[in-house]
Parts: sequence; C-alpha cells; structure tokens
Amino acid sequence: MAAEKQVKIRKKGRAGEIWHRFKRNRVAMLGLVLFAVILLVVILADVIVPYEDAMTQNIVNRLQPPSSEHWFGTDNFGRDIFARIIHGSRNSLLVGLGAVAIGITIGGLLGAIAGFYGSHIDAVIVRIMDTIMCIPLMLMVLSIVAALGASLVNVLLAMMIANIPQYTRIVRSAILPVVGQDYIEAAKSCGTPNRWIIVKHVIPNAIGPIIVQATMAVGTMIINAAGISFLGMGIQPPTPEWGAMLNEAKNFMLSDPYTVVFPGVAIGLTALSLNLMGDGLRDALDPKLKD
Repeated sequence: MAAEKQVKIRKKGRAGEIWHRFKRNRVAMLGLVLFAVILLVVILADVIVPYEDAMTQNIVNRLQPPSSEHWFGTDNFGRDIFARIIHGSRNSLLVGLGAVAIGITIGGLLGAIAGFYGSHIDAVIVRIMDTIMCIPLMLMVLSIVAALGASLVNVLLAMMIANIPQYTRIVRSAILPVVGQDYIEAAKSCGTPNRWIIVKHVIPNAIGPIIVQATMAVGTMIINAAGISFLGMGIQPPTPEWGAMLNEAKNFMLSDPYTVVFPGVAIGLTALSLNLMGDGLRDALDPKLKD
C-alpha cells in the first residue's frame, strides 16, 4: 500500500508531491486557511462593509466600546473600527505583498546574473548588496520615506529597495551550485542565449528557497509597514491602515484598550498565517523529507 501511494504521488509531478507534503502539515494548513480568509476580506471589503463607514466621522459616538452597532467599537473620531480594519487590510497587504514581489523580481534577477556570470560582475553586485545590507532595514526605510515624503507609494518603494539585497543573495547562493551542471553546459554548447539559460534553467532551481523566504517576508513587511505608519511616516490619516490606526489610538490604549487591540490582532494574525505557511512550505520543499 505504501509503495502504491508513493507511485500515485510521483504521477502527480513535483507540484503534486509538494502539495501532498504541505497538506499533511496541519499547522501549515491552518495558516493557509487563515490567510485565505484574510484575502477574501481584502477582496470583498466593499461587500462586507461600505467604505464610507470607515471614513465617516461622528464625534457624538467617539470612543464607544464594542456593541451590536459597532462590533469593534469606535475611535476618537467616532469612526467604526471594524470598517477601518476591513478596508485597512487592503493597504497593509498591498505594502507587504507589493514590496516582496518587486523585491523578488529585481533581487532574483540580480542574483541570477551574479551567480551565472561570476567574476567581476559577481563581485560588483555582491559588494553593492553588502553595502546596502549594512544599513538597518527600518533606518533605511525611514530615511527614504523622509526624503521622498510620507505616502503609500513611497513606503512601498522604500520597502522594495530594502528587500532587494536579501533576495539577491538567496538566489545567488542557490544558483552557484547549478551553473556548473551538465545540462547548463549542454545548453551553452547548443548556442542557447545566456538570458534564456538564466530564465529557463537557472532561476527555476532557486524557486524553492525564494518561495519560502517570500512567504515569511510578507508578514515581516506588514509588521514593518505598520511600524512605519505608527511612527507617522507611513500611510497618512484618514486613510485606513492598521499601523496608522495604532498610531491614532496610542493615547487611548489605557482608557479604551479595544482601539489598539483589534488592529494589533489583525496584524498579528496576518503575520502568523504567513509564517505558518512559510514553515510548511519549507518542509514540503525539502527533498530530504520523504513520506
């Protein structure tokens, strides 16, 4: 029976084998389900609650505790916290996913070039990345945002720049053992252009580590973006965003703790779901782990 099971898994291909290992990890599946719910909230935000509810101020109802009318209570401007968390999810995830996606694209390309060509090109790219990595991430992001101005686009740009070095090094380290393989030499001898060898043969061999790192990095980027907004350098009010909500509520955290608890829980659950998925993917992509 065990042998037949292994044959069935192999027939599904590499993707089927990875999914089979991943779904056996209950903790990783919990993270996947939780993140799927968060994505549904992002997609259906306007259906769940109108955007106007997140923006409309009503001083008469300011700092109202959770009730049947306002599930998560109201903030110091009388705005519905539940509505602001629902619509703030779009901005928070946009920064996290956008920064990681763009960082992977640019960093992955630079890492592939450095690992494939080696020599002086490799040395120049690695030294530049090392120089950037010497600067603490938050300090770099805050410096860029301070220079360009506080806005969603500038926060996304700053986070993207800060992400590039780590992906460059990850892809480079994954590619170095591949460039000397026989199939790479065969592709070169057939006259295949280097750019196609990099795209079709070299980069796919680094996909596993990139996926794992990216999954975990999105949660970190969401937390960092929230921290930047908390410092007043990120997305500016009245635009709903989880970190900005914490910044606005910090003066009321003792008298009205619900104003900081709910945005904090939203940030924590999102980061947790992504980290659980990342751990599951790391185990599923590890060729040493067999059923």
